[in-house]
Amino acid sequence: MATVSDEVTSTCTHCDRAIPAANIALHYAHCSRNLEKCTVCGDMIPKRNAEDHFLNTHAQVACSMCRKMMDRDVLDIHKGESCPQRIVTCEFCEFPLPAVDLAEHQEVCGNRTELCHLCNRYVRLCERFNHEARCNGIPDNNTVGSSRDVREAERDEGARRRRQNDFSKRHLLFTVAITGIAVLFGSILFQKRTEHSDLH
Repeated sequence: MATVSDEVTSTCTHCDRAIPAANIALHYAHCSRNLEKCTVCGDMIPKRNAEDHFLNTHAQVACSMCRKMMDRDVLDIHKGESCPQRIVTCEFCEFPLPAVDLAEHQEVCGNRTELCHLCNRYVRLCERFNHEARCNGIPDNNTVGSSRDVREAERDEGARRRRQNDFSKRHLLFTVAITGIAVLFGSILFQKRTEHSDLH
């Protein structure tokens, strides 16, 4: 008895599949009547489902965030990496906002200052990491007056740092809240101006 692998086959001219030679006529009649090849992906699709296959697999779709039309297979990558309306966070205050607004926000946010607890200098947030890497802990002469002040500062250093750390956390939360409110109001005003200019 012949095995399946030894069986003589013929290629269907409609679907290009290898079919046992004894069944080729019956297969071709069924295949050509019920199936069609997708012009995009080459899959054989039931004729009654061809339109649904195209719409669900190959038709362009709009990004739900920016409304840009694109192929379905790149939609997830677009939403995660390149959509201008995807939500990202500011590296300075961790406030979430659309990617299109990030550069402008960080330009303002990064120019805010915080007190360095080692040298008592005010440092811009955008320079904070570089400052911390090279800060030698020598207090700024402009913020420390006499040598008596220096001795008092050294004596109370532990207590002051604890108070400043508590203040920094509250200050950060307050700054984040104010920044968020400012961005929200700015977005609303910008949107109203855009709508107003579109009307004229």
